[in-house]
Amino acid sequence: MLDFLDTTARAASALYVLGDLFEYWAGDDALASDQHAASVAGAFRTLVKSGTPVFIMHGNRDFLLAQDFSHAAGASFLADPAEILVKGQRVLLTHGDALCTDDADYQAFRQQVRDPAWQRAFLAQPLADRNAQIEALRMRSESEKSGKALSIMDVNPQAVLALLADHGYPALLIHGHTHRPDAHEIEVDGHRCVRWVLGDWGDTGDYLQLDASGCSRHKLT
Repeated sequence: MLDFLDTTARAASALYVLGDLFEYWAGDDALASDQHAASVAGAFRTLVKSGTPVFIMHGNRDFLLAQDFSHAAGASFLADPAEILVKGQRVLLTHGDALCTDDADYQAFRQQVRDPAWQRAFLAQPLADRNAQIEALRMRSESEKSGKALSIMDVNPQAVLALLADHGYPALLIHGHTHRPDAHEIEVDGHRCVRWVLGDWGDTGDYLQLDASGCSRHKLT
């Protein structure tokens, strides 16, 4: 990813990160001891100084990213969902987890950890304790996933249609979370929309490029 920020991203008019930038985030005080996180923040700041603004949306793994990270990265946080305009085309951005409404257990968890009171209580604990709790939650989550049908963990079609209708039928909807990269054509109330799904980043990955010719997917090299 650091190579991407130092090369390809510099040609963009803006960079949008739709959540899950990190495997997990226990609080901005991690910046002082996490060399990788500090390197990522520094790479973003360098990119911003080169002329490419960076916008970051919270994901289900890094919903505790806050102002200290934003300042270190020179980045701005995006609301979820957020609408942008690219070459006259309306584009709706979302992390995507709120669309997975069939997974009731996850939605209850999401509501809990997005609550400001819960976050204040969690962040009041020592960083080592927070890291340990998150690791335990991740292990439990991976175990629970193995017992769930894949369809339950995917977006709910009606939730997608409702989101598009609520936002006036944008031409493009882009999200991540499900890690099932694809482009789905949707017809809703007589309006055509394409739902683009971002892939996961591991040893490799891909990114979406929006320009006057539309949206296209590119592999990281």
